[in-house]
Amino acid sequence: MTREETTPTDAAEALRHARFGALPERIRPEDTVEEKPATLPDPANDAYNPDEWLIRYCL
Repeated sequence: MTREETTPTDAAEALRHARFGALPERIRPEDTVEEKPATLPDPANDAYNPDEWLIRYCL
């Protein structure tokens, strides 16, 4: 083999190594999850009075 025949292979190998030679940076699992509420908060749901049945049915 002559020097001219090995140069394209070496250049291609160097290019591959530059692109794929190292693993990408590690991503933490906490950074891959996006949390958002499934529904909007409803203030009517929080207005429940557990003692209301006493007032309605026992008085």
